[in-house]
Amino acid sequence: MKKLIFSFYLFSLSIAFSSAQERNDIVKQSATYEWPKDPLVKEKLEQWQDKKFGMIIHWGLYAVPGIIESWSICSEDWIERDSTIAYEEYKKRYWDFSKKFNPTKFNPEKWSAAGKAAGMKYLVFTTKHHDGFAMFDTKQSDFSIAKGPFANNPKADVAKYVFDAFRKDGFMIGAYFSKPDWHSQYYWWQKYATADRNNNYDIKKYPWRWNKFKDFTYNQIGELMNNYGSVDILWLDGGWVRPLETVNEEVLSWGANIPKWSQDIDMPKIAAMARKAQPGLLMVDRTVHGPYENYQTPEQRIPEKQLDYPWESCMTLGGAWGFVPNDQYKSSTEVVHKLVEIVAKGGSLLLGAGPKPDGTLPDDVTKQLNEIGKWTSKNGKAIYGTRITKDYHDRQTWFTQSKDSKKRFAIHCLPEQAIPDMVKWKGNAPKKGTEIILLSTGNKVKWKSVDGETCVSIPKVDRTAALAFEFTAQ
Repeated sequence: MKKLIFSFYLFSLSIAFSSAQERNDIVKQSATYEWPKDPLVKEKLEQWQDKKFGMIIHWGLYAVPGIIESWSICSEDWIERDSTIAYEEYKKRYWDFSKKFNPTKFNPEKWSAAGKAAGMKYLVFTTKHHDGFAMFDTKQSDFSIAKGPFANNPKADVAKYVFDAFRKDGFMIGAYFSKPDWHSQYYWWQKYATADRNNNYDIKKYPWRWNKFKDFTYNQIGELMNNYGSVDILWLDGGWVRPLETVNEEVLSWGANIPKWSQDIDMPKIAAMARKAQPGLLMVDRTVHGPYENYQTPEQRIPEKQLDYPWESCMTLGGAWGFVPNDQYKSSTEVVHKLVEIVAKGGSLLLGAGPKPDGTLPDDVTKQLNEIGKWTSKNGKAIYGTRITKDYHDRQTWFTQSKDSKKRFAIHCLPEQAIPDMVKWKGNAPKKGTEIILLSTGNKVKWKSVDGETCVSIPKVDRTAALAFEFTAQ
């Protein structure tokens, strides 16, 4: 077993810290967006766009060996594994981690407290990743956290307690759900080898089997929508499970194999059921552009330019989505700078962290979230509930504005060094005679206009990631 754990760990190191260019599971930016027509969805989308900062939690079987998500059981040439273990044996050993996953220190209230301390406002929790292991008490399969060694724990229905804890702290609630299910015989049929991420049989030849998978998926999503209280977001991953006619240049650019058949799971039927249970539900069918991709999700990157439709950048705090031992985490300053840039460009930041197999967040994660919160707690007025401005960037300074356009915010990102005596920016000139307020102190600061630049004198303040100013613009 020690050799197996070590081989999984080596795999994790091989791809967890690789660049986005080396991985072909990364969701890239798109230029296509369709605004929703349902007024309840529009209203929910407006509420979500106020939140700006969310927490995505990847937690599943992959936490046991401490590897990046469940990709190691997929047979694609960008994925490295221990060459001394046969592929089928590797998969079997991975599935068997379900017999060891017993998170006796699971305490979602502490997760929520850490997210709240950081200033996060919405949650996306991984109810099921591609490996098919459900982090909720599904009746469609025995492959779940509620059926193994954790079954007799009062909190065995993990998703329920995660959603309850975050909902109590005022978070919007999102359920991540993988459309592919590599453990299901209706997706990866044992009759054939599993060649890649796609289903491994010809759906045109075996339509009855695919219909079984569609029913299985519909029923699992139905459980999440009907049995777990109020849910605001259904965040659907696995964009290769899609109607064949939606495969476009963007999809082909992933470099993944595209089957000759359609992996259509009938999204209109799923959406109708889900929104009957959860009116106004935001559906995020990632990369499948149209009525069920209510906001877009570029991954591990920030778009180059400002976008005028709803989007979020989903990024990891460390190098991996799930828990990996000795992960290297971004500094609080780097996260704040990314948050500021994303919000100025019209998006939200969904920041990922993975709990350990015992159910606790790594100490370094909690520490970093607390550090981030020191900034958001004082400067949140320039972030939450804001909207974009036409001129949104000048050098190290980013700009947002209040929803009623009456207040403008300038956020000057600082290097991890000394704070300057003066901050300057072009554009977004303050109205003559207006006061400029330094949000972190609530105090007025001196300013003047010189040769088309706004020059703001900075008093002595504590070390911070960025200086945020409020003023009335011309």
